[in-house]
Amino acid sequence: MDVVVAILAVVLTAIGLLGCVLPGLPGPPLNLAALLLVQWQWNVFSNAFLIVMAVLTALVLVLDYVIPVWSAKWFGATPQGVRGSIIGMLIGMFFTPVGMIAGILLGAVLGDMAAGRNPFEAIRSGTGTLIGVLTGMFIKIVVAMVMAVAVFWHLAKLAWTLLA
Repeated sequence: MDVVVAILAVVLTAIGLLGCVLPGLPGPPLNLAALLLVQWQWNVFSNAFLIVMAVLTALVLVLDYVIPVWSAKWFGATPQGVRGSIIGMLIGMFFTPVGMIAGILLGAVLGDMAAGRNPFEAIRSGTGTLIGVLTGMFIKIVVAMVMAVAVFWHLAKLAWTLLA
């Protein structure tokens, strides 16, 4: 049973880390699930750590939606620019993470230009939208990495103990 739980925790952690950069996968919640699975099986984390990680996961979920919208509005994006960035991200997702990032920027710029903005304004708001998305992604990665390190550290300690 220990091996199955360990493998499941590793898989959840890996998918959670991918979910930090791929839309549609709930990154930090999957990492939290792996953390809770390890806690359930081996009881290695403090309650304070688990509560902090749960609160950070909830906060990251909210910020992941708020930061890009706030940033887009701060830089003057139109609703068409925001929609364009979402469409560009979804199309770019099929062309590696670089394509996704380029898709966000290009979609936002084209959406703003379709809304009547001049190219300079469209590039400015597209850049703001991209900054917001990347900021949200960075925050998700940091929180997910903290949980991933905790899971892998305790699984490695367990494996070391079993091998010694």
